[in-house]
This record gives sequence, structure tokens and C-alpha cells, in this order.
Amino acid sequence: MYRVAIYTRVSTDDQAEEGYSLDAQMERLEAYCEAQGWEVANRYIDDGYSGRSARRPAYQRMMEERDSWDAILVMKMDRIHRNSKNFMIMMENLEKWGKEFTSMQEELDTSSAMGRFVVDIIQRIAQLESEQIGERTYSGMAQKAEMGGMLGSYPPYGYRSEGGDFIIVDDEAKIVRELFNKYCEGESMSAIANSLNDRSIRTRRGRKWSLYSVRYVLQNPTYAGYRRWDGVIVRGKHSPIIDVKLFNEAQVVAAERTRNPRFKNIKILLA
Repeated sequence: MYRVAIYTRVSTDDQAEEGYSLDAQMERLEAYCEAQGWEVANRYIDDGYSGRSARRPAYQRMMEERDSWDAILVMKMDRIHRNSKNFMIMMENLEKWGKEFTSMQEELDTSSAMGRFVVDIIQRIAQLESEQIGERTYSGMAQKAEMGGMLGSYPPYGYRSEGGDFIIVDDEAKIVRELFNKYCEGESMSAIANSLNDRSIRTRRGRKWSLYSVRYVLQNPTYAGYRRWDGVIVRGKHSPIIDVKLFNEAQVVAAERTRNPRFKNIKILLA
């Protein structure tokens, strides 16, 4: 199976704009891999690092672990580099190693000379864009998100997609409720993951639960009846699995337990 290394990055500026949250990137990239039938070999996350430098811990580790994957997948080219020279050095190394690069939004094929040329041009435009003051606008998609639309997102664990909306999957929804309740009662994310794995309960993709997958469920407002897209959180049209009170309680507990400043910001939903 085609093995993919998912790479996500946000800088402090990106966090301020709330346009490229790590959760949003990971959600869309995992759904893309699922649709393509690709195996996610590993996930590499650089939180708070600029794309103008290649000295990023997760990025460096990904390159060191290149034997474990066949291609790098990013949501957009500027997530991997905002410097055209560093980008071309990476591309030369990937070609030397027999690896490939894929950008979900640009959908470019780097196996051809023309594809590599187009990649170079787009990367130079991305560098120019990063040096200008301005904001990206998502008028059409943002408007749809504000109205509770789906935006083609992949249904999270506990839901399936039908008729343009999310429908509750009863057996999975039961696990989601158990997960929230146990966490609010004091169990750690790791303990919850171990409990699910000991009972041979698997994620949507048939894999073992991890701290990351448990955290993803706990922070997803979809379960409380809301939708999220690139920082926009609005009430959705689908049925909630848990109530808003329980979701908010989990966010408070997470903020109190974590040492990571990124998770100290509590995002409370309005009932």
C-alpha cells in the first residue's frame, strides 16, 4: 500500500489568523488519504514554527524517517515551505531518495518535468504571498460554514454521511459518550485509549486508539451539534451525540490538565 507521511504546520501568525489550525489540516488530510486508499505511515506536526526555515523538529524527524514512507502529503504547499530555495532543496532530495510530494489543494504530480516546473512557480508565488501583508479570504466556503453547511467534510467517528448530512452510528456513538464521560470523571486520554484497545474496539480506520485519536474526539464540536471549518464554529443541522454541557466540561478539564499553552485556550460552545 502507498505509504504517506502527513505533515502539518502552523506559525504564530497562522494561529492568529485561525485559517490553518492543526486540527483542520489533519482532519482534511486524513479524509483525503481515506478517499485515495493510502496508508498514513506517520503524522508530523510542527506547532508554532515558521515555514521560512527548515529547522523545524517534526520536519527534520520526518526526513530522517524517510524509509517509513513513500510520499509527503500536505494540505497546501506553503505548509511545507515558504522559501523557494528550501523547497527546491527538499524536492531534489526527494527525487534522489525515490520519494514523492503531494499537495492536497494544488493536486500536482511531481513525477513529471512539467509538474515540477509548476510546483516551482507556485512555490515562488507562495513565498511572495508570505512577504506581503494581507489576509486570505474564504468568502464562499466561510459563508457556507456559517450557515451550518458540510463543505464536503469526512464524518468523524460516531457518524456516517447520508443525504448531505451526518447520521449517528449507534454503536460508535455509545463509545463517544463513554469517552467523554470517563474523561470528565478523571480518566486520562491514555487510559481511555488503553481501555478501548483492551476491549478490541478500533477507530473508524480499524486502528488502535491513541492519545491523539482520543484528544481529537474530545475537541471535536461536531459531537455537540456544531460544525467547524478553519476556525468557524457554528451550530450544525445534524443530531448531537452529547450535549453542549458535557462537551464544555471536557474542554475545561483538558485546559486544566495540559501543559501545552496551545490547549489552554478554552473554546466554550453556547447552548
